Amino acid sequence: MKSGKYENNEYYRMQNLPYEKFISYGSRALTDSELLAILLRTGTRGMNARELGETVLAKTAHYGNGLLGLYHIPLQELQKIDGIGRVKAIQLKTVAELSTRMAQAKAKGKLSFHSPESVADYYMERFRHENVEHIMLLLLDSGLHLIEERILSKGTVNASIVSPREVFIQALQVQAAGIMLLHNHPGGNPIPSENDIRVTERIEQTGMLTDIPLYDHIIIGDNKYFSFKESNLMARMPYAKSAIQEREG
Repeated sequence: MKSGKYENNEYYRMQNLPYEKFISYGSRALTDSELLAILLRTGTRGMNARELGETVLAKTAHYGNGLLGLYHIPLQELQKIDGIGRVKAIQLKTVAELSTRMAQAKAKGKLSFHSPESVADYYMERFRHENVEHIMLLLLDSGLHLIEERILSKGTVNASIVSPREVFIQALQVQAAGIMLLHNHPGGNPIPSENDIRVTERIEQTGMLTDIPLYDHIIIGDNKYFSFKESNLMARMPYAKSAIQEREG
C-alpha cells in the first residue's frame, strides 16, 4: 500500500499515468510516447516519463517515421537525450530489435517458397529498415524448402558484384535444386532498376544452363515488394498478377 506521501505527489502521479491507462484500457489505448514511458519507467528533472518518451520520438523522427526511427537511430545519438543513459538507450534499441524479430517470427508460420508474397512478408522486417542494399541468395531443395540463405553483397546491386559464377558455386556446394534472389531498396520503392533486371537476366540464363533454375527475384521496399515471377519478367515463371504488391497494415 502506498503512503499518503506518494498518493498526493503530483510527480509520482504523472509518472504512473501510462501504467494506469494500460490497466484500465489495455495497451492499444496508449500512444507511442506512453508505451515508451512504461519502458523508460522514470523521466528526468522537469520532465516526466511520458514527456521523455515524446522527446525520444522527436529525436528518432530524423531517422524514420514514428517508431521506425528507433530502429535506425545510433545508440550514441539516443544517449545525447537528457535522461537517456546507456542502460535506457540499450533498452530502447533492444525493443526495436525484438519488434523486428517478432514480426518475422509471425510471418514464418506462413512462409512458403511457392508464394512470393509469403517470402516477402518473412524477409520484410529484416530488410526494409536497412540503409544500404543487401542481396541475399536463397538455396532451395527440390521441394522448394530452404536449405540455406547467404548474403552475396552489401551496397549497390549490379552485374559486376553479383557474379553468376559465385551464385552457382554456392548452389552446387549445398546441392541446391533451385535458387531465389532477394534484395532491398532502402528508398522504399521496390520497382527494379536496370541493374536489377540485368542481374536477374544473367542469373536466370545461367540457371537454365546449369539446370538450377532461378525461381524468383524479390525486391523488398517499405511494406511493398516486387516479384519478377509475379510480374512476368521471368521467362520460365509466367504468373499473371500486379507487379508491385503492398502489404496490409
